Amino acid sequence: MRKAVFAITLVAATQAWAQPASGPQAVAQGKALYDQHCTACHGANAGAGERAPAIVSAATSMRGARSDAQLMAIIKNGIPGTTMPAWGNRLSDNDIANIGAFVRALRGTALDNPLPGDVAHGEAVFWGKGSCGSCHAIAGRGSVVGPDLGNIAAERKSTAISDALTKAEHRVFGDGGVHLPGPPPMEYESVRVVTKSGQTIDGVMRNQDAWSVQFMGLDSKLYSLDRSALRSVTIKSGGVMPTDYDKRLSADEFRDLMAFLTRQGTKVASSSPEGEE
Repeated sequence: MRKAVFAITLVAATQAWAQPASGPQAVAQGKALYDQHCTACHGANAGAGERAPAIVSAATSMRGARSDAQLMAIIKNGIPGTTMPAWGNRLSDNDIANIGAFVRALRGTALDNPLPGDVAHGEAVFWGKGSCGSCHAIAGRGSVVGPDLGNIAAERKSTAISDALTKAEHRVFGDGGVHLPGPPPMEYESVRVVTKSGQTIDGVMRNQDAWSVQFMGLDSKLYSLDRSALRSVTIKSGGVMPTDYDKRLSADEFRDLMAFLTRQGTKVASSSPEGEE
């Protein structure tokens, strides 16, 4: 009976809603409202709390079984018979629409919600002052030392991209705060190799065994050397990737770099025809 009452309420309420607000400002205002009113139960980034489930995690029905409009209707009207209150008498429709914008942002990647800024200038910073192309490539241009960033905005959220540029230790979040798996342990470990002839080569580890070492040098060359020819192989603490771009760049340069990076990628077309259930 409770499920039937909830279903009727949800359908009726949903009809009154269009779509969440849109734009970076709406997302920012929605996040502020979510942090103030929703985090205590649903957790940071809607990733589940002690008193309520995740809102947009792929592991819960809230991800695919609830449209944006339905989620906003739940916020406004609550869920009868549960601890989920109706916020319609405490928040304005505009506030709820902004929370909807934030929830939608959590569902997607940076490409769904690219950050504002001068994209052309951000590209210039990427290839110029930021020296990002010395390790990374986009559209076939750049280096192969680090990961290709040509699809980074379709794979990561804006916060994950920003954290990679500014935090030595950070986690990569997927839908609703789910932690995404990191790269294999040796994929981008910083390594220094010294040969018996005295040559020192810095790079990132690719593979090693009892007889050989394979690594990508910072000169973008792939090395495969026999251990018998090496004096030492040292895995260095920390990575090759700088994590102080917020200090290396001005505020405007960093903003524009993020505007550029959050637009790099291609949306994957849905595998189901539109309207198919």
